[in-house]
Amino acid sequence: MRNDDSLPPSPPSPSPESAGSADPDRHWFTRRSTLVVAAAALAPACLAGWVLTQTLTGAGSGSGEPAQAKPAAASRTAHGDAKPHAGAAATPSPAAPSPGPAKGPLAGRTVVVDPGHNAGNFQHGTEINRQVDIGTGRKECDTTGTTTNSGYMEAEFTWDVSQRLKTVLEAQGLKVVLTHHNDRPFGPCIDERARIGNEAAADAVVSVHADGVSAGNRGFHVILPAKVRGGGADTSKIVEPSRLLGERIAGNFARTTGTSPANYLGGGTGLDVRDDLGGLNLSTQPKVFVECGNMRDAKDAALLTSPQWRQKAAQGIADGIVGFLGG
Repeated sequence: MRNDDSLPPSPPSPSPESAGSADPDRHWFTRRSTLVVAAAALAPACLAGWVLTQTLTGAGSGSGEPAQAKPAAASRTAHGDAKPHAGAAATPSPAAPSPGPAKGPLAGRTVVVDPGHNAGNFQHGTEINRQVDIGTGRKECDTTGTTTNSGYMEAEFTWDVSQRLKTVLEAQGLKVVLTHHNDRPFGPCIDERARIGNEAAADAVVSVHADGVSAGNRGFHVILPAKVRGGGADTSKIVEPSRLLGERIAGNFARTTGTSPANYLGGGTGLDVRDDLGGLNLSTQPKVFVECGNMRDAKDAALLTSPQWRQKAAQGIADGIVGFLGG
């Protein structure tokens, strides 16, 4: 239903007396009233049109130029990073540069790092007690290694230092091969460890260990291969280069870690020669064992369980290897 209150009032009908009257004032008043009513009806529409025009053109902004359409607000990812609104053109991110090949005087040289023992060996006594040929006789496939008095395993120590050593050596441009990746239940056996170094044609092989002798015996030492020939063993070609490698490591290890050569063997040189280790006897590449300290001595154990000291140990071994290789 139309609401009659919204319509302009109709002009009054002329009375019989005024019909056909020629009064000019009355005719002017009638026309004026009609114009006022029409203007009042048109004003709201004109005002609305003006507001719309100002909004679209951005007039009144003070810039003197049409306003640019504002982009849709960016949504945010769960990490708080803005991402383009759907339909917006995405700006491609510059691709991260891929690392180039290692450079430097040692690029292309290979080092094999042998983390001694395996934390799983304690649960695989039967397997690791299997006898293998080491050239001068037969020996266990592997051993459990030792522990500190608080139970920190040698295998944990050797794995940690070996990872640090790998990082330092790779920063020098060296290719580093590990004899295992801590993902096997036990081992590998000592003959397999030697074979990995041989097949890699390594320029140097280092087996990382810690000793387990009685308290009061302190310090590090480096074990060198003796001259052995028998069965599958022949160390004649590696005895001399292995000694040079061991001497380099011993000097740098003492300097970097601040520790002294063992006080219980080696005559203070930090060097010991043995012919009963399959990992050395079966190697065809320059190879040494590094016994970084005595886990059964409380003072040495405090060093071996320190991450900061283990980093120094890795650096000292690495410096010795790099020096041996001429870097």
